[in-house]
Amino acid sequence: MWGAIAGDIIGSVYEAAPLKRETFALFPPAARFTDDTVLTLAVAEALLRGAEYAPTLRAFARRYPDAGYGAMFARWAWDERLGPYGSWANGAAMRVSPVGFACTTSDEVLAEAARSARVTHDHPEAVQAAQAVALAVFLARTGAAPEAIREELTQRFGYALDRSIAAIRPAYRFDVSARGSVPEAVLAALEGAGVEGAIRKAVSLGGDSDTQACIAGGIAQALWGTMPGSLLEAVGRRLPPEFLSILDEFYTVYGVSLSRTDA
Repeated sequence: MWGAIAGDIIGSVYEAAPLKRETFALFPPAARFTDDTVLTLAVAEALLRGAEYAPTLRAFARRYPDAGYGAMFARWAWDERLGPYGSWANGAAMRVSPVGFACTTSDEVLAEAARSARVTHDHPEAVQAAQAVALAVFLARTGAAPEAIREELTQRFGYALDRSIAAIRPAYRFDVSARGSVPEAVLAALEGAGVEGAIRKAVSLGGDSDTQACIAGGIAQALWGTMPGSLLEAVGRRLPPEFLSILDEFYTVYGVSLSRTDA
């Protein structure tokens, strides 16, 4: 999850000022965690406690109300009478990486990812996107190579993963739909040389930068198992103690390994 959170924070300042390049400052003064981080940690908390997703997501959103939630999610989070709202957007995919780290089989990953998505994003494309991201994380952390992940997600979900970020970038525009943003984020993860490289590629698309970088960073962390120490420290300084505590407990309980590099 450190990779996902890093992507969220780094991408947070570029959503309103889209880039079309991979060279940019990682942590300008305005860089901060957004709803992607809050809800990723809510999913992690639900997994740790065996809790229901809906009340946990609502509780985290209310504790961190200024994280930039989408309008439909915000209405849902503050009104317990509301159920899932048919969203086809990428919100369930952005928060799902803990499922890929916590589950032990592909079938379990797919089922749990769907459960985590459907409390809000119950459109089939949004559910599939959450499953795709969680499965990519699971496959990566269990030793699958990028090409094997590409083939599995292409066959299972029909994603067009035979493209490159360089080819997509020039014409790509802001898109929050699951179908129009998640495959590109997956490609950034599979192409990137490490977590930072994946995040840079995702942000360079000039799209929904925090969410796409969050997805790419989470997959890339599982794929590489390392992050630069400087990146970890910069992210950690921007998180409240509650988030750091959840991360520590999750990594301990689920045996997630993350090595630091000297970069």
